[in-house]
Amino acid sequence: MLKILFALLMTMPVCFISNSFWMVQNMLFLLTFIFILMNNVSNYFLSISYFLGFDMISYGLILLSFWICVLMIMASESVNKYNNYKNLFLLNVMFLLLFLVLTFSSMSLFMFYLFFESSLIPTLFLILGWGYQPERLQAGVYLLFYTLLVSLPMLVGIFYLFNNMSTMNFYLLGNFLFNYELLYFSLILAFLVKMPMFLVHLWLPKAHVEAPVSGSMILAGIMLKLGGYGLLRVFSFLQLIGLKFNFIWISISLVGGVLISLVCLRQTDLKALIAYSSVAHMGIVLSGLMTMSYWGLCGAYTLMIAHGLCSSGLFCLANISYERLGSRSLLINKGLLNFMPSMTLWWFLLSSANMAAPPTLNLLGEISLLNSIVSWSWVTMISLSLLSFFSAAYTLYLYAYSQHGRIFSGVYSCSNGCLREYLLLFLHWFPLNLLIMKSDMCMLWL
Repeated sequence: MLKILFALLMTMPVCFISNSFWMVQNMLFLLTFIFILMNNVSNYFLSISYFLGFDMISYGLILLSFWICVLMIMASESVNKYNNYKNLFLLNVMFLLLFLVLTFSSMSLFMFYLFFESSLIPTLFLILGWGYQPERLQAGVYLLFYTLLVSLPMLVGIFYLFNNMSTMNFYLLGNFLFNYELLYFSLILAFLVKMPMFLVHLWLPKAHVEAPVSGSMILAGIMLKLGGYGLLRVFSFLQLIGLKFNFIWISISLVGGVLISLVCLRQTDLKALIAYSSVAHMGIVLSGLMTMSYWGLCGAYTLMIAHGLCSSGLFCLANISYERLGSRSLLINKGLLNFMPSMTLWWFLLSSANMAAPPTLNLLGEISLLNSIVSWSWVTMISLSLLSFFSAAYTLYLYAYSQHGRIFSGVYSCSNGCLREYLLLFLHWFPLNLLIMKSDMCMLWL
């Protein structure tokens, strides 16, 4: 694990060489492929150093972090073109990637907490530094306070664990089963806000709408997965008490998912629509995870990876339209089929992935999650059927409304996508459909 971290640290000075924007991206690509080759499909922790190591869950999420960070640099060409502090931008992305890799590969609960919180800082800088609207300050404050407010109880919970167990190692903590309500709530709440669960999701649409495209990609692609990853880790020793209280979170998430889907149908802002749809998807992930069944845990992991690629790709598409038309409103982004015909294919492919059409990884994740939630209680069928229906409804609304209709009269040029954008979208969509071939990695890690 250390060799990857050293490679990341050594790439940081390259950010300050002039005209090194694409060089950094190529170095990250190289590093990603080296990491792919490090895959020994195993359920145990591998590459263990002093407090780092990764098992199958970490491996998938670290790989996702690398991939999304490479694509972030690729999507942020405008930062390079207008020379908008591009060296600092690259440095920021590198720090973010470093913190994420450390978060996913820590074997100690405290180290995980430390890097989990540190990854907030570069994200905040991305939103405050490269966002393009004055409300970004408010969005940054929301992001910070929502996350920090619930993180302090978690820290106290971690210290309590250490005091009792004299160890912080995930692998060793799995030997204990706690039955202590306060510990459960203190450890779980931070992850629920990060997921985000309905009722504590307000920071997410704010942050997404104000963030630049790179900020949205990292938020949707990886930041939401930190919560799910944390839950997968802490539930190994919170099983007993989980059986007692998990129904609360499941019911909130499922009802919330339906309500959020209805909110999606009323959005006129492209980015806000995609951001709210993330909340609905993560609601299903959370419910499946909380059932603590085999199907649920594997399905949650699968859908987290799938949603990371799919959501990030949709944000790229929204940004491509924004760069052409100067607006994210659906009232202006109409009739894009006439304006950018080749882009419509990508809108279609990523929208169909968003509503879990085969052969995407989303389908595998959603089927296993439906399986686990219905087997937990058949009453959930009502909200799950509504959720599935509305999920297709708002995705079709997004696709049909933006691609069809009369083109906005203020648009005078005709401008299709450029090669970089097609490559960017292909690199989102291709792994999403290819990974279904290797789905045993997603389903058989437990």
